[in-house]
Amino acid sequence: MNQDDKLNPDDRDFVTALASGLEVLQAFDQNTPRMTLSEVAAKTGMNRAKARRFLLTLHALDYLKKQHRHFELTPKVLQLGHAFLSVNRYGTMIQPYLEDITRQINESTSLGILDGDEVVYIARSAAEHRLMAIQLSVGTRLPAAYTSMGRVLLAQLSAAELNTCLAQIRLQAHTEHSLVTQDQLRQAIEQVRVQGFAIVDQELDSGLRSVAVPVFDKQGFLLGAINISTNAARVDMKTLRERFLPLLQEKASLIRTAVG
Repeated sequence: MNQDDKLNPDDRDFVTALASGLEVLQAFDQNTPRMTLSEVAAKTGMNRAKARRFLLTLHALDYLKKQHRHFELTPKVLQLGHAFLSVNRYGTMIQPYLEDITRQINESTSLGILDGDEVVYIARSAAEHRLMAIQLSVGTRLPAAYTSMGRVLLAQLSAAELNTCLAQIRLQAHTEHSLVTQDQLRQAIEQVRVQGFAIVDQELDSGLRSVAVPVFDKQGFLLGAINISTNAARVDMKTLRERFLPLLQEKASLIRTAVG
C-alpha cells in the first residue's frame, strides 16, 4: 500500500477504537465544553455503553475530567496539538509579522492551514474588537469554502486534490451572501488562483469581511495563508483592497525571505 493512501474504515488495519476515542475528544468544543454521557452519545451517534467506555478510558488517561455527571477536557489534550506546533515552528516565526499587522491597522490577523475541508488557525494576533459570535483562537476550525484563508489554500491544490476536497464540502447559506453551488465555488477558487489573493465578504457571518494571501518559505513550500479580518461596517472594500491587501502581500514577502 502506498504510504499516502488512506485506510477505509472496513480495512482490517483500521483501528476502530482509536477512531472512536478521537471522535469523543472532538465532540467537546466551544459550544459544548461540558457534556454528560447522554449528550456525548447523542453528539457522536454512539450508544451509551460504547460512549461510556471511551469517556471512562479518556478520564483514566487524564484527557477528561469528571464532575458529577459531566465530563470536560483537561489541559493534557494540548499535548496533542503541541507536537504539531513544535514540528511546524514556522507558526512561532510568523507570529511577530501578524502582531505587526495588528499594531499598524488595529485589525485581527491569522495564519491558517488546510485540513480536509476546513481551515485550522495555527497562529493569531487578535485586535480588541470582536468580529464573530465565536471566539477565534489557535485551533479554531472554520469551513474553508467560506473563509478567505480557506479559498487561498484550496487554490493551491492540484486539480485532483481539489476535486477530492470539493466532494467533501457541503455548501450552505450562512448568510444571504454565501455561495451555494459547486460551480460558484469553483469559479471563486479559480479567480483566487489567477489573482493570488482571496476576499470573502460576509459569506460566513454577517458583517465579517476578510482578505487573505498564501505564504511560502524560501524553497517555495506552502506554509499556509495569512489574513486580515474586519467588520464590514468599519472597513469598506476599497480600504480592504488598497490598504490591507498590499500590507498582507508585503508581510508574505518578508516571511518568505525569513523562513526556510
